[in-house]
Amino acid sequence: MRRKKVAEVTEETPAENVVEVTTLPLGQAEAEFEGEETKPVIPEFLNLLPLREVVIFPVVVAPLSVGRENSIRLVNESMTGGNRLIAVACMKDPGIETPGIDDIYGIGTVVAIRMMAQVQEGIRLIVQGIQRFEIVEAVQTEPYLRVKVRPIEDIPVPEEDLMEIEALRRNISDLFVRMVALSGDLPDEMASMPGNVPDAATLTDLIAAQMPRLTYQQRQEMLEIIDLKPRMAKLMEVMSQEVKLLELGSKLQSEVAQELGKSQREYYLREQMRQIQKELGEGDDRTQEVDELRAKIEEAGMPEEAKKEATRELDRLSRMNPAAPEYNVTRTYLDWMVSMPWQVSTPDNLDIEKVKEILDADHYGLEKVKDRILEYLSVRKFKKDGTARQPILCFVGPPGVGKTSLGRSIATAMGRKFVRVSLGGVRDEAEIRGHRRTYIGALPGQVIQGIKRAETNNPVFLMDEVDKITSDFRGDPSSALLEVLDPEQNIAFRDHYLDVPFNLSNTLFVMTANVLDTIMPPLRDRMEIIELSGYTEQEKIAIAERHLIPKQTEEHGVGKKVTFTPEAVEAIVRGYTREAGVRNLEREIANICRKATRRLAEGKAKSVKIKLETVKEYLGAPRYENEEALTRVDRPGVATGMVWTPMGGDIIFIEATAMPSPSNRPSSLTITGQLGDVMKESAQAALSYVRAHMVEIGAPADFYEKHDIHIHVPAGAIPKDGPSAGITMVTALASLFSGRPVKPLLSMTGEVTLSGKVLPIGGVKEKALGAKRAGITTIIVPEKNRKDVMEDLPEEVMKEVRFEFVRDVSEVLALALEGGIEPMDLPKNGKSDTDKRGGKRKSHAVNELPPSSAVH
Repeated sequence: MRRKKVAEVTEETPAENVVEVTTLPLGQAEAEFEGEETKPVIPEFLNLLPLREVVIFPVVVAPLSVGRENSIRLVNESMTGGNRLIAVACMKDPGIETPGIDDIYGIGTVVAIRMMAQVQEGIRLIVQGIQRFEIVEAVQTEPYLRVKVRPIEDIPVPEEDLMEIEALRRNISDLFVRMVALSGDLPDEMASMPGNVPDAATLTDLIAAQMPRLTYQQRQEMLEIIDLKPRMAKLMEVMSQEVKLLELGSKLQSEVAQELGKSQREYYLREQMRQIQKELGEGDDRTQEVDELRAKIEEAGMPEEAKKEATRELDRLSRMNPAAPEYNVTRTYLDWMVSMPWQVSTPDNLDIEKVKEILDADHYGLEKVKDRILEYLSVRKFKKDGTARQPILCFVGPPGVGKTSLGRSIATAMGRKFVRVSLGGVRDEAEIRGHRRTYIGALPGQVIQGIKRAETNNPVFLMDEVDKITSDFRGDPSSALLEVLDPEQNIAFRDHYLDVPFNLSNTLFVMTANVLDTIMPPLRDRMEIIELSGYTEQEKIAIAERHLIPKQTEEHGVGKKVTFTPEAVEAIVRGYTREAGVRNLEREIANICRKATRRLAEGKAKSVKIKLETVKEYLGAPRYENEEALTRVDRPGVATGMVWTPMGGDIIFIEATAMPSPSNRPSSLTITGQLGDVMKESAQAALSYVRAHMVEIGAPADFYEKHDIHIHVPAGAIPKDGPSAGITMVTALASLFSGRPVKPLLSMTGEVTLSGKVLPIGGVKEKALGAKRAGITTIIVPEKNRKDVMEDLPEEVMKEVRFEFVRDVSEVLALALEGGIEPMDLPKNGKSDTDKRGGKRKSHAVNELPPSSAVH
């Protein structure tokens, strides 16, 4: 059975119920109709269901979906009446929301409900047309229409017209067969079905229902023709016209395919369209459009190559048919070309003091970045020819330290437009270079799109999360960025879509990243790396007081009605956040502001002052305490190390324990905690060092032979790797073997060799800040990292944390273990590591440095 959606059916109100009208194949419909023993008796009164743009003929089978409550009630009452008959008629105007009796055609069809099923949207019916009827009068309008009907019987055909009726039937059958052959809307198997329907009236109604291009007005006209002969004549007239159109279309298609090639066909159609446009008077609009584009090309200030390409595309457009697919592609390309800011620039704010004020007002600290921007503007101030090379900056640091907002502040301070593009997760090279115009829906890449949005060729262009770019079979976006960020190449950046050079040398590119490791080396080489470390507690307090609290009170609409005491701000920073940045701090302040705003809204107070006890009331008990660094190292075998992650620095605990080993096998070392290969090798090296120095650390000589060793780094679900835990593992094992615990509130970082040398590591600043946040008061770092500590760490950290600088593991153990050990002699410049007075060399703390090196 072939089902065809003819139109929508509506009930009394808008088309909330979409109805599919199904027409059965001719033979099957006739067979079903003839299968009825007798026609049902049409009652005098029937419920009326209005249809929208649909006419149902007698014999036709159709599904109806009914969803409105009143319509469902209409159907249910019709079903319980016993005859299961309803009247359907088409609306005169499908746009009427609530049709009355005068809005419905006077002649419709009585249909019998053959099947009903409950569905989620309401009920679904299968109905079959029975007989035409005429509406006599409406007897009910609410809740649905009910009318008095007069059934319309078929007029008997006079005997003298029988031959003419037969001739019409044959012509209609032949036309239908021809229509099936020419039309793609009707399946081929339907061509044999007219022969299975000998009755002329039934055949006429069935074919009228099958005609795919009849309007509902034409169908209604045929439904209203009661006399069979004129009805068949009308149908034959409509079918003859349709067959002629189908034959003409087929002929034209065949002729075009045989006689015209692609270029000839385009020329022929273009000439025809030109003549048609000339006759219709539409040629002037096309000419005006082309002239406007030509003027915009002249005014855009394009380079010679770009202007030549735009002019060539405009000439193609002027000869192109507007209905051609290439027309919109070319027009869109020209719109991009004329809207690009080829020569449009914004003047830089070269008032150095003013720029410094803006940067200081927007961000606390970050002096390195501010100095770099001021240096660049100073060069621009003296190099007035505009040839000063734009720096390509890359801000690297943990989340929440202000990398993205700093880019916006730079644009504000310099008086430039600001554009931000997120590259996180980008894996398609076309996101940078754009798509070639041969692709459907092609567009320029993010770089050109951003320049167009800025409407200037020298914006501050921020590319966020550059370290999270990935690559796949579609290309490597990082490689595409090489041209964008190379000052020697971006003077003529060629986007695949524009396919002409665009000068990016005036654009100030700013990148942000959490880590550098995932950025490909050639790309990293093109950028000026500026590391943004986490904030200290005092910096967080200052940021909260200067920026976050005013911002949140303003956003919550309370202004100065909510104030914070310094003790409250300090409590929030220390007890409720432990992060490198200030995002969680802002969230906690916002949480307090919401609760205070509710208090004001309920009229419980006219102003709210956030004190220490208020913080605990609103936020609950403090979530972070500094007791962990004190309590976790209360037994031998546990040492505190320091780690660096993209989220900032933190402390980590390394635990070692010993178990008696069976006498029938050698002792073993077990390492757990999702450690990488480097950390596993550090553990092996640490164990070898401790075994080689059992006497020096005060451990029994046979301790290892009698015990199995297990080293574990907690937070086992988190992968860990790196060499900087070497001295921490040595300390944990030495503590275990000697039975002496490690001093509390002490952490360390450094790589160790088998000979006991302590090698330098990276990320000292972040690690130190993380350790301070955790309550650490003493930090052991390699001697070769002394410069990093002195130059990078804020004065606040230097005052509150004691730094010990070591060259050898024995110095670490002497400082870390309760009771200490004697540092071992180490070679120094080929001599014994003793001073001229014969004393052993000691490690140097910050406050033990010579006066010239002391930190104040």
